[in-house]
Amino acid sequence: MRHSTPSPHPQAYPAGVEYTGQLPVMLGGGVLPPGTPVYPHTNANAHTIHLYQQGMRPGRRTDANESGTTLRSALLDEFRANKTRKWELRDIFGYVVEFSGDQHGSRFIQQKLESATSEEKEIVFDEIVPDNALQLIQDVFGNYVIQKLFEHGTQVQKTVLANAMEGHILALSLQMYGCRVVQKGGLVKELDVHVLKCVKDANGNHVIQKLIERVSPDRLGFVNSFRGSVYELSTHPYGCRVLQRCFEHLSDDQNRPLLEELHKYTINLMQDQFGNYVVQFVLEHGKPEDRALIISKLRGQILPMSRHKFASNVCEKALVMADMDTRRTLITEIMTPKPDGVSPIVTMMKDQFANYVLQRSILVVDHSQRDEYAGRIRPHLASMRRYSSAYSKHLVAIERLLDKVAPLKTAEDTTIVVESELV
Repeated sequence: MRHSTPSPHPQAYPAGVEYTGQLPVMLGGGVLPPGTPVYPHTNANAHTIHLYQQGMRPGRRTDANESGTTLRSALLDEFRANKTRKWELRDIFGYVVEFSGDQHGSRFIQQKLESATSEEKEIVFDEIVPDNALQLIQDVFGNYVIQKLFEHGTQVQKTVLANAMEGHILALSLQMYGCRVVQKGGLVKELDVHVLKCVKDANGNHVIQKLIERVSPDRLGFVNSFRGSVYELSTHPYGCRVLQRCFEHLSDDQNRPLLEELHKYTINLMQDQFGNYVVQFVLEHGKPEDRALIISKLRGQILPMSRHKFASNVCEKALVMADMDTRRTLITEIMTPKPDGVSPIVTMMKDQFANYVLQRSILVVDHSQRDEYAGRIRPHLASMRRYSSAYSKHLVAIERLLDKVAPLKTAEDTTIVVESELV
């Protein structure tokens, strides 16, 4: 059987801190490796916001030849070089922002914040918020420290930090590192009027997905803006992911208008490279009435839809998720020759996509149809193998499935059956 293209579900950010493979920081004068402390920070993302320059500390060395570029302080140099000393948070007080923007310093602060005292957290917090918060939120390493503040800070500190981001939530949601902090903070209200823009953005869509997953549905008023845009979102590479999260986490009252809109475009969505994933999701996880309505659209269309690159995936899912009677109806349609005498079975055997639907149907066929179905397929296998080798790969796979699901009875088996009936 084929391996279907993976559904474009969201890729969650790893829980652990992983710095390898980070993208370089883009500067006006070129590219520096990740973790090179540069103040003020400049971001190449199209959705930039104003960044506040970090205050200079005594002891930090500045390269006079490069305006605006600040090198590591003597303390950070020592921290990176001295691996034998047991460092504590108090050892870097006054340099927290600089350490947060350094690969090793950021990891150190993250680890220490997990077990820090209230006083230590307060000092770290005060050095960062509010003056340096936006700078670090967008930093390749600093964003992890901000996430830890949201995770381990007091409720008051979280509120103050959220207030420092106020007015910048949209821009941060569309920024590579800022979007992670917005997800961690669960900041909702400010995105209401910009939600469709976020949904269609490579970074912003992750923010919307995380909000839908983690925030109480009654606080997600922005999902109302999806109404009237279900087809547009379903056929978008990021929008299709967001809709799947809606169907997974929202209340029935919130989802019903979206599903009713989706049902208007079912056939079109089945044939779309992204929309087919939304339809498959509803087939697998939706309510029985929604599943039945989708499958009803396939009746009379199972052959042409099976031959379509994307709709064939939906046909397979429908055969698996259908109730017993509906599955029998679909398989009967496959078995029944067309008015022009053409056998759907033969057509599906030859087709690069439909042959997988045929294989799936063999696996799920009900026992009451199994022998008849196998009897309809096997003669075509023999004749196609005799006249063409072009489909040999498909034919071998189909024959193996038949032998597994409905093996041919031997003469001995037939004799035993006849004798048992006579007795």
